[in-house]
Amino acid sequence: MSRVPQVVLIVSTLWASWLGMQAVHEAGHIVGAWLTGGRVAQVVLSPLTISRTDLAENPQPGVVVWAGPIFGALVPLLFWGAAAAARAPWAFALRFFAGFCLLANGLYIGVGSFYLAGDCAEMLFYGSQRWQLWLFGAATAPAGLWLWHGQGPRFGLGPAGGRVDRNAVWTVLGFAVALTMLGFAVGGK
Repeated sequence: MSRVPQVVLIVSTLWASWLGMQAVHEAGHIVGAWLTGGRVAQVVLSPLTISRTDLAENPQPGVVVWAGPIFGALVPLLFWGAAAAARAPWAFALRFFAGFCLLANGLYIGVGSFYLAGDCAEMLFYGSQRWQLWLFGAATAPAGLWLWHGQGPRFGLGPAGGRVDRNAVWTVLGFAVALTMLGFAVGGK
């Protein structure tokens, strides 16, 4: 039995999760800016760099900076919930994605608080306390790992012996390609 579909599924899921996590995180900053009267100058989603949202006007920077990781953690859960409720055969990939987003945003904010990485420096500058960043990380990162628990067989691991749902392979690969194209379209510098 060829393991090519399994490899394509795993690599596509990881790539789509990375790009999707950045897109939904930046979408949170955009929504936060719009809701608080801010104006977005540029969004960078290029697969060749780390994403960011630059604002021309930002009257509520504390809200906008928190909107990224909060939106970035919650919206993927909604995507997965909708796919699971519809019994989509590829819902397991969205469960992985939701776990990825929870873990990535949680580690970014929790661990980033020690290094003042990216959004963390702004959060602290605009009045958040370090313990709030730690609390966010402590709530989201373990939840992400919990979502991943037991998903290996859907990716052909363990007792599945490399067998995966071929339709899920094509669906996830399609998302990975679409997110790559979106990233280049919203590339920025």
